[in-house]
Amino acid sequence: MNVKQKIYLDYNATTPVDQRVLETMLPFFTGEFGNASSDHVFGWEADDAVEQARNQIAKLVNCKASEIIFTSGATEAANLALFGFAKRNRSKGRHIITARTEHKAILDTMKVLEEDGFEITSLNVDSEGNIDLNELEQSITSETILVCLMMANNETGIIHPIQEIEKVVHSRGIKFMSDITQAVGKIPVDLKKMNLDLAIFSSHKIYGPKGVGALYINKKNKVDIDPQIFGGGQEKGMRAGTLNVPGIVGFGKASEIAFSEMQEGSNRIGQLRDKLERLLIKIEGAEINCKNDPRLPNTTNISFKDIDGNLLLRKLNTLAVSRGSACTSNIIEPSHVLKAMGLNDELALSSLRISLGRETTEADIDFAASEIRTIVDQLRRVSI
Repeated sequence: MNVKQKIYLDYNATTPVDQRVLETMLPFFTGEFGNASSDHVFGWEADDAVEQARNQIAKLVNCKASEIIFTSGATEAANLALFGFAKRNRSKGRHIITARTEHKAILDTMKVLEEDGFEITSLNVDSEGNIDLNELEQSITSETILVCLMMANNETGIIHPIQEIEKVVHSRGIKFMSDITQAVGKIPVDLKKMNLDLAIFSSHKIYGPKGVGALYINKKNKVDIDPQIFGGGQEKGMRAGTLNVPGIVGFGKASEIAFSEMQEGSNRIGQLRDKLERLLIKIEGAEINCKNDPRLPNTTNISFKDIDGNLLLRKLNTLAVSRGSACTSNIIEPSHVLKAMGLNDELALSSLRISLGRETTEADIDFAASEIRTIVDQLRRVSI
């Protein structure tokens, strides 16, 4: 293998657009360019394509197509869900529960809600990133209107027991929202079975285009939210603005591919991830985070004791790996997820998130493990 070849191992940040997805999208930039809201043949064709995509996405996560609202991504979906739900239900209570390890799209939105008079409880996690269901239950008050907890963590890959959480939350008459972005396309997601009230996810994590996401609103559970963008009444009045037809079409095709190929792909990727961990754990001072709990099959988060994390990442210039969420990776600060799990700043900064994908090969794994070992050993010799 050419040592100068760059290897992408940051699929939790984003994925390349699948060639089949791109080919499906291309006609909607040129010949089939209609506005899905236009009342003529071009608009009708665009609208048909949007509805086909809505059905493809609904099939992937097992819900009704009418329960999917298109947005520009999971972050916008989070804002629409949280602000829209809080505004509509303010009279019922002003307390929302989340966790310290949520994505910044959730946590930063919660901060704004707090400034608007809502009380936010952020649950602790243990050293493996697990939520304490007893703490969750004890945190619920008469003012609690919503619990928002992710399905799978974007940094460690740990999978939370959503169905157990759902039982606790709904037994108290409270609505339950989940960020399912990292889980969709990697493990089975069954929204009907999970009985979520609100859920958010995105196209670009499943080999679809950037700039399109979805908000799921459970019709059966009669969840009401207020719109946050106005000016046209698109998406059943929930999200105004001209629909991104090519992006939505791509999201739909990516969902169709994920539905048919997920199991085989996840099995292959899981085996590669396990091999990578077997190789990395042999490095002196290496510790795999959340190794004892259910995790996404593609994700490894590993810490290296007594290593300068800045130098480690800089010297790994042939590998695309990260120290945490891509949304905050340009800021050099320890991961809030790892800190919540009890890691100190130094160890959190010397941790790597490695996430595999469809194009990852066994040769990539062998090279990555060798490169990481070499660099860690070099840095350790220098620090002695």
